[in-house]
Amino acid sequence: MIRKTILFHSALRLLSLLMIVMAASSLYASTGDSDQESAVDLTGTWSGKFVSKNPETPSFTMTVVINPDSRGNLIGKSTLNSRCLKHAQLKVMVEGSKIVLAGSDEQGDNITVRGTVDQTGTILNSTYILDGSATGRCEIDNGAGTLTKQ
Repeated sequence: MIRKTILFHSALRLLSLLMIVMAASSLYASTGDSDQESAVDLTGTWSGKFVSKNPETPSFTMTVVINPDSRGNLIGKSTLNSRCLKHAQLKVMVEGSKIVLAGSDEQGDNITVRGTVDQTGTILNSTYILDGSATGRCEIDNGAGTLTKQ
């Protein structure tokens, strides 16, 4: 009898804890970054300079034109003057002020840019990783840069 009582109380505590976690998750979802997400308008042209962590790798500029596709998802068409990558189709992912631009060119070279948009919504401070090994133009490169909305 005592064992059943202990099991019942343990199950009751676990259920209470689960309900608290679910309520907190629901509250966070309703008051989270959703207002900030809708406030960040990424559509348009962004341009900036990126500098490699490797001092022997030259810096490059990148321009990205971001627009919604036919399904409403944001995509970017990029132009780079990097020796590793010239153009890439990018998928744009937004979570609050955090932005990820990721994609590849037709040859399979890849770039991922991760950053945060400032409070004005016009400057994306970011890091990048670029893999140009698919074409053999270069190996993996990484660094930092800033894209500014034009």
